[in-house]
Amino acid sequence: MSVDPQEKMVTMDRMEKYILRKAFDMSDEPGAEPYLPDSILWRRLSDGVGYGWIDALKEIAERSVTGEQMKNPKVEWGNDIPDTKEAYLYRTLFDEHFPLYCASTVMRWRPTWSKQTDPSGRLGRSDLGSPE
Repeated sequence: MSVDPQEKMVTMDRMEKYILRKAFDMSDEPGAEPYLPDSILWRRLSDGVGYGWIDALKEIAERSVTGEQMKNPKVEWGNDIPDTKEAYLYRTLFDEHFPLYCASTVMRWRPTWSKQTDPSGRLGRSDLGSPE
């Protein structure tokens, strides 16, 4: 089974995992019982944990990370400097639980279709190349 790579691309009309989601979408079949509620089937990436969690973490970061900390990041971080208060919070939490050398083993996921750096992974239409 091969699928044209273009069919797998995220676009303005197609969200991530569209083909898989569409396979479980029963809306085209009148009277058919859905496998999953639409609220689960068509939720966005960040919806898996809920935006309430993401917003709460952003608020905690906003309150706990100062502008001074952002201007003067830890020297031991080298060039791997968090660019948001949320990212800064995650980095300090990581540092509290793991030795410094562990940071070099971590790879950040950055979507190739977006320039977004939001560590929560929240995407908007503008991340897909068009204004919201």
